[in-house]
Amino acid sequence: MARIAFVGCGFVADYYIDRLSMYPSLELLGVMDRDHSRAERFANYYGLNIYDTLEDVLSDERVQIVVNLTNPRSHYEVSRACLEAGKHVYSEKPLATSFEDARDLVELARAGGLYISSAPCNVLGETAQTIWKLLREDKIGKVRVVYAEMDDGPIHQMHPENWVTKSGSAWPFKDEYEVGCTLEHAGYYITWLVAFFGRVKTVTSFASIQIPHKHPDVNPDELAPDLTVACLHFESGVVARLTCSVVAPHDHSVRIIGDKGVLTTNEAWHFESPVYLHAYSRLRFQAEKYPYLRSNVMTRMLFKLQKYPLPLVRNIAWKKAMNHDYMDYARGIAELASAIREQRPSRLSDGFSLHVNEVVLAIQNAGPYSTTYEVTAQFEAMTPMPWAQ
Repeated sequence: MARIAFVGCGFVADYYIDRLSMYPSLELLGVMDRDHSRAERFANYYGLNIYDTLEDVLSDERVQIVVNLTNPRSHYEVSRACLEAGKHVYSEKPLATSFEDARDLVELARAGGLYISSAPCNVLGETAQTIWKLLREDKIGKVRVVYAEMDDGPIHQMHPENWVTKSGSAWPFKDEYEVGCTLEHAGYYITWLVAFFGRVKTVTSFASIQIPHKHPDVNPDELAPDLTVACLHFESGVVARLTCSVVAPHDHSVRIIGDKGVLTTNEAWHFESPVYLHAYSRLRFQAEKYPYLRSNVMTRMLFKLQKYPLPLVRNIAWKKAMNHDYMDYARGIAELASAIREQRPSRLSDGFSLHVNEVVLAIQNAGPYSTTYEVTAQFEAMTPMPWAQ
């Protein structure tokens, strides 16, 4: 049994606690938030114990893992305090808002013989693990290029100031605009690509603020980029183009392009998003090039132009209506707890998390003029989940 505590009871905490019941090996001892009224509201809704201060959490010898669900700008301070108190840490993304701070956390954890991991954990999901298995089985041959999208639509037009979780926490729209969609969301696909293809060697990126006036309460001078376009060059030779925005229409798709075909899925946030294989053939190329052939039913059947999903490595039991409800936020905590118990490296290891953090920051901080950044963080290769090997 791994005993955990939540620090931070804001918007994302509801998503984490929704999945904890799937892991009887995780026991939530209590929650804490610097806004005591928010902690009370969350704790009362779910019937939880409340810690009055972070010091109370850290002085509780029963707590083994602190789940850091604070605002990204507080991640470093909170995680560092936890490590200094001898607690393992699972942090919401990113580890820190600067690479120097993220590296400091990793070095501190290693010096103390502690574990630190970072969300997102969707690379441990059924869809990602299925795609990875197909790649290992050489279903599309040598991979050359990846096109990935993390566009969420013009959120400022969706009245996000009215979004509230079931326990009553409002979406922190001001913080989200100031932290930025790239720092928040690029990791959903970067974790996949780093797991699949290894270390990123260089990042060539562009970052821009296209909509400076998102809300009267948000100072345009404090906004993070709302559009980034990055080219990731992996040491393995793969090149990936990743777009993040809250400007373009919603699109969370990825296309992995190899010599023998293409693997696609439409949603990184959906642990059971269907996976499609489009095998190459001369006739298929012809049918794709000429639209009138695509309208022919027989052509679609013969050359498999219609989309059909491949079986996932396993099915999941829970079904919900929204994308967020198809994500198992607690899986990363369970993986960390399992690694501690088995005395093995976590799949979301400190080095892996640091590498992803560095790549995301390189994209976010590129500015409006294209720059190339050389990535430095090293990590041990991730192993697939046991049920996907």
